[in-house]
Amino acid sequence: MTNRVYINEVGLRDGLQNQPNPVSTESKLKLADALIAAGIRQLEAVSFVNPKAVPQMADGAQVLAGLPTIADLNVAALVPNMKGYERAKAEGVKSVAVVLASTDTFNLRNLNMTLEQTKATCQQVIAQAKQDGIFVRGYVSGAIACPYDGTTPVDLVHKLTQDLIEFGADEISIADTIGAGNPQQINDILGPLVQQYGADIFNLHLHDTRGQALAMAWAGITQGVRRFDSSIGGLGGCPFAPGASGNVATEDLVYMLQESGFETGIDLQGLRNAVIVAEQATGQSLGGSVVQWMKSQELRKQKNQSPCI
Repeated sequence: MTNRVYINEVGLRDGLQNQPNPVSTESKLKLADALIAAGIRQLEAVSFVNPKAVPQMADGAQVLAGLPTIADLNVAALVPNMKGYERAKAEGVKSVAVVLASTDTFNLRNLNMTLEQTKATCQQVIAQAKQDGIFVRGYVSGAIACPYDGTTPVDLVHKLTQDLIEFGADEISIADTIGAGNPQQINDILGPLVQQYGADIFNLHLHDTRGQALAMAWAGITQGVRRFDSSIGGLGGCPFAPGASGNVATEDLVYMLQESGFETGIDLQGLRNAVIVAEQATGQSLGGSVVQWMKSQELRKQKNQSPCI
């Protein structure tokens, strides 16, 4: 089993989509540059959704055009429907993500479609993307719990996952959209899926509302999953999912993995610098637990270097 873990940074999309104050295209590109400098090579950078519904994502084309051209940089766009897919394709995106939420209520609030309508849309987008040679990730959103209807049955998560795989999705992301889960639930979901399909196709997308995201990520590691979403500084939240706080902080996830002997190709100090850029972009105080620890170490060094008075 490989000790290489792949981090998909979703801060530019999931992290910024719910910000109360506008974040400029220039600030988004500065943040992207800082993340890339830290070693991030997978970015879910934009979503092609209705700008009236999610105004923070209205500049998706400009963000894509401003990103640096790096051979190993994989940039993805979230697309809710065929219209969004065609917009992403027109911008040259080679990787897209579709979303299939776990209940009718969540799909209606999130995408203005029922569960069955969303399934049909995902199938249509995936089929077209396969024809176009574009990589597709399928999110099973609300995989632990729906923000409106409560706990999601494990059997339903398995069925929705099977549907996306049969539609032709290249990767499946099991998403705890509101941070409602625990490690045992991750094991319950992933165990049968990994046995049937193998671990390589799966990704975990975890929010840290109840402080369980790192433990859940570790449960995924023990199941063989080596692909995770995270957000710089713990940014995040879905405008259509009440109670959804930030994603697991990229810096905390990277620290845990690297201290445990896994390779990520990401520099922790570089992530610290990216947190500072994210703070400047959003006007918020950000950073996971490891950032607070790094700050304390910096202060200690400063005190040791200062003369006694």
